[in-house]
Amino acid sequence: MITLASDFGSPYPAAMKGVICRRSDARLVDIAHDLPRQDVRAAAFWLTQTLPYFPPAVHCVVVDPGVGTDRAALVVRVGDDALVGPDNGVLLPTARALASAADGPIEVFTWAYDDPESSTFHGRDVFAPAAATVHEAGVDAVETLERATPTDDYADLRFPEPTVDADRALGEVLVVDDFGNAITNVPGDVLADRFGGSVTVNGESVPVRRAYAELEAGQRLVTVGSHGNVELAVNRGRGDGAFGVAAGDGIELRW
Repeated sequence: MITLASDFGSPYPAAMKGVICRRSDARLVDIAHDLPRQDVRAAAFWLTQTLPYFPPAVHCVVVDPGVGTDRAALVVRVGDDALVGPDNGVLLPTARALASAADGPIEVFTWAYDDPESSTFHGRDVFAPAAATVHEAGVDAVETLERATPTDDYADLRFPEPTVDADRALGEVLVVDDFGNAITNVPGDVLADRFGGSVTVNGESVPVRRAYAELEAGQRLVTVGSHGNVELAVNRGRGDGAFGVAAGDGIELRW
């Protein structure tokens, strides 16, 4: 299996699939091609929430604001999985999530590639061929990529850590999903004993509930999402607008 994830929309991913199909008989699975445009951190977050649920695969990830520059290309091996993509940090949070699930090491390789056909479409000309090569050779043989070299010099993206005290948590909105739920970096266990009650969010009291529908439509709530973090939401509405927050904004929870 080769999975594909990008911020390309349509029809660019089709060209990547064509390249892979010429070189490999892999089963192709689209993760998403509507990841937030040029937003490496958001892409990394969503991939940590999806790729660990897949069986072993080669994961081709192309969210690449530095396309055409001298940024390196990476393949990261984690157990029976490999991640292929640009050296901008987007691969490493998922690699750590996969390593945690597999209890295995993370091995990072950089590799050289010939001048591509286009300086603006490395997804088609660089990363799709590499994903096919790794799939055909096997994850244990990622060194078959041209001039692949182990490296510890790579961009490593890490999500910001919250500050959690006895009576408050200071955090940040990591991403906003398509429903408008504002997903924070605050761990959900801060709400463990507070369901059915309330907390203050940036100074305003908000109910804490396990499910959106425990409140009337249009009401704000604080809950724990499937990702395990605190999220700010509205039943049948948009939490980002109701709380006046966007990705990157700070939040303070008090109880």
